Amino acid sequence: MMRRVKNVGIKRVASLLLCGLLLSGLGGQLGSAAGMASAQAPEPQIIKEVSPSVVGIIGKSSGQGNGGPDDRYNLAHGSGIIVRSDGWIVTNAHVIKDLENVVVVTSDTRKYSITDTYLDEFSDVALIKINAKSLKPAKFAQSAKAVVGEKVIAIGTPVSFSLRNSATVGVISGLGRGGMDAAYRLIQSDTAINPGNSGGPLLNMKGEVLGMNSLKYSAVEIENMGFAIPAETVQYIMKQLFKYGEVKRPSLGLELTESWSAIVGLPTEDPLTVKKVVSAEARKAGINEGDVLYSIDGHPAASLVDINELFKSYTPGTTVRLLMQSDGDIVARQLVLGKGDPLLGGEELTANEMGQTGK
Repeated sequence: MMRRVKNVGIKRVASLLLCGLLLSGLGGQLGSAAGMASAQAPEPQIIKEVSPSVVGIIGKSSGQGNGGPDDRYNLAHGSGIIVRSDGWIVTNAHVIKDLENVVVVTSDTRKYSITDTYLDEFSDVALIKINAKSLKPAKFAQSAKAVVGEKVIAIGTPVSFSLRNSATVGVISGLGRGGMDAAYRLIQSDTAINPGNSGGPLLNMKGEVLGMNSLKYSAVEIENMGFAIPAETVQYIMKQLFKYGEVKRPSLGLELTESWSAIVGLPTEDPLTVKKVVSAEARKAGINEGDVLYSIDGHPAASLVDINELFKSYTPGTTVRLLMQSDGDIVARQLVLGKGDPLLGGEELTANEMGQTGK
């Protein structure tokens, strides 16, 4: 029987159980065979060049253990990617959440404590800061140019913290994957990953980060089905965290449910159904429970992930046009977006915030 495991990329030293981990694969677009040969470097060279941009993260989960003499070995760990030379590192939110006495170890075995932490659990992305200088930031690619079958490399800290900066090689198995208990679309690869790889990079053959390893399927009859958060999503979250210290997402002020086809993964254009009207703006727009949503500003909305992806280019306070069905009639609704998780109601905007958005 297949079992899906999420947010277990943090290695539990005491148990050594290879539960589902997080990972993924992405890649850069392939050209002709001749072009590939000239643009790509051999795997050993890529690993040597990128490994200094990958760190190991280890600590003790709050509340973990019973305080006994062996409690110091009851640890959890993951991986991270250096994004700025002055000590900023991106990792998975589930890697760092509730972790105490955290130590970050660079590829040259230097140890650091964390001085700042910003979490976004909705996307499972986090930023941490260490007091370091002259670090080597990783380079990010456009994962939208990746192709299925493209070779990729994962670097991380699998199973044991002593195995930091381990590298494995695979190919991209699929793109734009939804329905993985993730807010945004993911990239699938068959690269071998294990608990502790979470937060580490998946690289194309130019040594660029195509995604951040985040989750996988794990069961006796399942092999090499890992998933990564695409580079564009990671960069979107990082930009928001650097600028605001949080992600200012727009919200419809609605709770929506997907069609049966969308839930099971069938190709579908079936609309979303309004389960609950949460915000005053949504009620003001005339939206009611049981209405169905076809599109937002002309963009089809057949799944919750579709809306999350679309809203990466929107801000709270923006007015959007919704094509809906209400009481059997097709209608257009004008709605001012609130802020918060896109599909969990969100918060109302103040008059001052409305003015700041120019709406």
